[in-house]
Amino acid sequence: MKRSEINKALHELEDMCVKYRFALPPFCHFTPEEWKNIGHEYDEVRDCMLGWDITDFGMGDFDKIGFSLITIRNGNRAMSDKYPKVYAEKLLYLKEGQCAANHFHWYKTEDIINRGGGNVLIRVYNSLPNEEIDYESDVTVHTDGRTYIVPAGTQIRLTPGESIHIQQFMYHDFAVEEGSGPVLLGEVSQCNDDNTDNRFNPPVGRFPIIEEDEAPYRLLCNEYPKA
Repeated sequence: MKRSEINKALHELEDMCVKYRFALPPFCHFTPEEWKNIGHEYDEVRDCMLGWDITDFGMGDFDKIGFSLITIRNGNRAMSDKYPKVYAEKLLYLKEGQCAANHFHWYKTEDIINRGGGNVLIRVYNSLPNEEIDYESDVTVHTDGRTYIVPAGTQIRLTPGESIHIQQFMYHDFAVEEGSGPVLLGEVSQCNDDNTDNRFNPPVGRFPIIEEDEAPYRLLCNEYPKA
């Protein structure tokens, strides 16, 4: 991705947070210049990969497959003595036409919540013992206190305020319902580790390769300098 595309996406997510009155923590507002002088008191931000994140899944077509997100809080299972939190919270932003790649998590369970804007469609599948997609068996779905069963590959429609629980090994992707407008999503989960806990099918990348065509507006969560 070009840095200019990333900067544009960050501004759009920031504007969406303002629109739906979701105030962000102070570290989200640090500039790249400020990060050069920030010491060990913010090691939790570095070590737990808090802050801004953009993904195009290595596909180079962000407006079709990709989205913007902010990790607000997180633990670190590899450094649990130092960071004992067992939970994480994120914000995600998708525009119409964008989608997230199909994947499951070995460790993390999560709730995906529509915080405002349009409608999001969450497609669900079970996985097979060999970790491939189960295109046949029905899927048990949990949404806002309701438990029900749907055929494999069903898209669960979440309007603002609605949520879905995603269990371990449950394949899921998501996209914005056409004509409903951009969506601000919340995610509440166990500790998040995007380096080791995503099983994409088909395989894709996670973090973009960046072409530096302009200065960064914010540093991404995998770009912080060491203290």
